[in-house]
Amino acid sequence: MASQLTDRQRELREEFIESRGYWNEFWDSLLTLDEDFFKAYLDFSSVPWRTGPLEPKVKEFIYIACDAAATHLYEPGIRQHMKQALELGATAEEIMEVIELTSTLGIHAANIGVPILVEELEAAGQPIDRTMDDRRLEVKKDFEQNRGYWNPFWDDILQLDPEFFDTYTQFSSVPWKTGVLEPKVKEFIYTAFDVACTHLYVKGLRAHIKNAIGYGATREEIMEVIELASVIGIHAATVGVPILVEELAAAGNGGTT
Repeated sequence: MASQLTDRQRELREEFIESRGYWNEFWDSLLTLDEDFFKAYLDFSSVPWRTGPLEPKVKEFIYIACDAAATHLYEPGIRQHMKQALELGATAEEIMEVIELTSTLGIHAANIGVPILVEELEAAGQPIDRTMDDRRLEVKKDFEQNRGYWNPFWDDILQLDPEFFDTYTQFSSVPWKTGVLEPKVKEFIYTAFDVACTHLYVKGLRAHIKNAIGYGATREEIMEVIELASVIGIHAATVGVPILVEELAAAGNGGTT
């Protein structure tokens, strides 16, 4: 493919490799079809790589979290960024922990659904009893000890089904009990998939930014997490452009008359 590029396209390819540390064939069609758009994306996506304070493998963890999140599941990106993370010195334990942290996203069904359920129960004249018995207090304490915080959005979930919340506590606490990433990096992972355009879960985002600051994260670090998560819109092109190329070929004469 490189031999078919113009001089400017080869320069852009090399600039991408120098800035981002890799090249993948899914960039080929985008580069050849619209080099100006490719250049604009390169500049946009490279900002945190030029000036950001996070170490390179942590940057790759952020991409993995955004791509592996249940709301996105972009397999080419997961594979590419795992490969990059390993080349940058990440361990299997670190990447596994990123996956474990990202796997908690599903609980947001309860974070969003339960408050609506409670409101509708109240509207129907069936308000829930918010008395905290010993079992619920024990589960709450366990969560606080394992996860390092409590947020009021957990209250009604705990109240409605303490067994469900207890099992979620154990599930979500595994990387906090045995994981190798420092606490603020764990919070960066939560922040990344909550802020990603495929999810935009505001309550969780606020909680995890607050937690990250509490663990010593700087504004520059958190801003970089947001910047890294902001580029996943390009997957419209990395998925869409190869399809366009195939359809143009199928149409013949470049698809134009």
